Amino acid sequence: MTTEQLALAGDTTQGSAAISLRGVTKDFGSVRAVRGIDLDIRPGEIVAFLGPNGAGKTSTIDIVLGLSQPTQGRVEVLGHAPRQAIARGLVSAVMQTGGLLKDLTVRETVEYTASLFADTQPVDDVLAHAGITGIADRKVGKCSGGEQQRLRFAMALLSDPALLLLDEPTTGMDVEGRRAFWSAIRRDAQKGRTVLFATHYLEEADQYADRIVLISRGRIVADGTGSEIKALAAGRTIRATLDRPDADVLARLDGVESVEVRGDTVLLHAKDTDAVARYLLTETGARDLEITARGIEDAFLTLTGADEPQEDAR
Repeated sequence: MTTEQLALAGDTTQGSAAISLRGVTKDFGSVRAVRGIDLDIRPGEIVAFLGPNGAGKTSTIDIVLGLSQPTQGRVEVLGHAPRQAIARGLVSAVMQTGGLLKDLTVRETVEYTASLFADTQPVDDVLAHAGITGIADRKVGKCSGGEQQRLRFAMALLSDPALLLLDEPTTGMDVEGRRAFWSAIRRDAQKGRTVLFATHYLEEADQYADRIVLISRGRIVADGTGSEIKALAAGRTIRATLDRPDADVLARLDGVESVEVRGDTVLLHAKDTDAVARYLLTETGARDLEITARGIEDAFLTLTGADEPQEDAR
C-alpha cells in the first residue's frame, strides 16, 4: 500500500479492523437473509467466507461493498462507510463472471480500466503481478476461463487496494495457476493487504486462508483457523474392507454416527473410533482398516447443515 492509501484507510495500521460488522441484518420483504452478524477482520488477514447456497454470503458481501444497505446494524470498511472506502480506491472486488469486453486485448482491457482512475499502478506491473504478461496481446474472447479470472485480478489491483474481495477467484485455473495466484495473494497480505474470499473449493480455503468464517442461515456458525474448524466437527472416519458388509448392523454399534457402504468398502463416522476399530478387527473379517480425522468438507457439512434445505436467503 502507498503512504497516501494507508493514511486514507484511517487508523487500520494501528490494529483496528479492516472490516467491522456489528449486529448486521438484511431483510428482503419477509425473508431475513442476514440475521445479526458480528465480524471483525484485521488488516493483512486472508479470510475465507464460506457457506452453502442461500446462507447469506452474497448479501453480506454486497453490504461490505456498499451495493446494499443493512436493514439494521453498523458497517465500517477501513474506518469508513463502505461507499466512502470504495470511492477512495481502498477496496477492489474480483467477481466470478462479467465485466470483460471480448474484442479488446488483455492489455487494452487493463489500460481502459486504468483510464477510469485518477491514480493507478503501472499497467505492466499489474499484468506481471497477475501472471498474464505473456498473454497481454491476446483478445479477451480467446482467453480461457482461468486467464480471464487472472485478468479480473489485474484490473482489481490497479488502484492498489487495501482490501480485496474475491468471489470464486480461481474458477477455471489449473493447478499451477492456482498456486501462482495464491502465492501472489500471500505476498500482498504480508505487505498489509486484507483479502476476503468466497469459494466452493473447500480444500483451497483450508490450505490458503489464515481464517475461515462459516455462515449458515444468515448467522456465523464457526470462525477460526482451518484446524480449529475441523476440530469442531467431532469424530473421525474409519475406512475398512469387509466381505458382505451389513450397514444396519454397523449403524447400531455404540458411537457410530453414520455408515456408508461402497461395494466391499465401508466408511463409518464415529466419535469413539478406537472402540469401533477394535470391534471390526476382533469380531469381523475387516481388513485394510484406516482411521482418519474429518476433513474440511465434513466440518462444513456438519457445522452448516449444508445437506439440509436452506431457507430462502441470498
